[in-house]
Amino acid sequence: MDKGRFLIERHLKEGTPIAELAAANGMHRSWLYKLLARYEAEGEPGLVPRSRRPHRSPARISDLFEDEIVRLRKSLADAGWDAGAETIHEHLAQRHCQVPSVSTIWRVLRARGFVTPQPHKRPRNSYVRFAAELPNECWQIDTTHVRLADGSDVEILNVIDDHSRLCVGARARSVYTAAEVVAVFSHSIGRFGAPAAVLSDNGAIFTAAYRFGVGALEAELASLGVDFKHSRPYHPQTCGKVERFHQTMKKYLHRQAAPGSLRTLQAQIDRFVEYYNTTRPHRSLGRRTPAEVFSARAKAHPRLPPGPGDHRLRHDRVDPGGKLTLRHNGRLHHIGVGRDDAGEAVAIFVSGREVRIVSEEGELIRQFELDPRGTTSR
Repeated sequence: MDKGRFLIERHLKEGTPIAELAAANGMHRSWLYKLLARYEAEGEPGLVPRSRRPHRSPARISDLFEDEIVRLRKSLADAGWDAGAETIHEHLAQRHCQVPSVSTIWRVLRARGFVTPQPHKRPRNSYVRFAAELPNECWQIDTTHVRLADGSDVEILNVIDDHSRLCVGARARSVYTAAEVVAVFSHSIGRFGAPAAVLSDNGAIFTAAYRFGVGALEAELASLGVDFKHSRPYHPQTCGKVERFHQTMKKYLHRQAAPGSLRTLQAQIDRFVEYYNTTRPHRSLGRRTPAEVFSARAKAHPRLPPGPGDHRLRHDRVDPGGKLTLRHNGRLHHIGVGRDDAGEAVAIFVSGREVRIVSEEGELIRQFELDPRGTTSR
């Protein structure tokens, strides 16, 4: 039985004063007087507990807004775009003069079953974010993998501006080579200008340092005076912005029809990049688009003087066939020396494309310029 009803019945049947009942049970006597008035006016139904919901709520959004929020949530999610409360708020603001707050939209999504609160997750404001101060101050570059309709695996190279999150390059290839990385990078420079620095992991298509050589991208960046930085091994968080971009892109691609060819996949990627750069509000940019942030400030430029090129000294031994191998700008060159020198220890001096091969006694065996288009030098 409800406590208020119980006390009113005691008052009526036993004659216990209202003030005494209220003091003994930790209740305010005005509440018991209100119940008593209801009983006298309505009888027993007057003592039935009633909802405390207000008769009207001026701040409550209309059902039409709730339905529009749900429609936006479904349409954005089905298309593979971000469909959070903040993104929905931006879309509503483009259609109406007054729109519900982000927190109100979140409550609607929660009430409709689209959002499950996760209080155990670490709050976003506890993370320390690092971002370049200017556009083109640093680009992050990395590859990710997706599958075509026939199950074949292909690679996508993404290049992101660290300051604005602008995608400056995104191209799909069956398998990326170092030369193709340079081609995508050069195309991005042609559109957005050269960055001051580039950040990548230690993949073989980006660096040849672990092979004691100079890769194609390293040589290209050195010639432009661009600083080349690498994340430490097994620490993808250093390249976190491009890694997060991979996730956003693949979420969109997962919602599209499985592409049957690289050309179809590239068309899907191009549509995504256009939307991501110019339409989608970015949470970490104050709900502005990457294109807006990129164009808002002056651009950084390469700070290092252009490098003189590839300068190396390498010791090797001529193979039984009278040849040596040399990797230059991501290409493997087979250099003919001659069978007469088979087994001989030599020193290889490389300066740009100029190569000098010298015997242990210091005698010049060959001097020539590498052909960048070929893989064999005779």
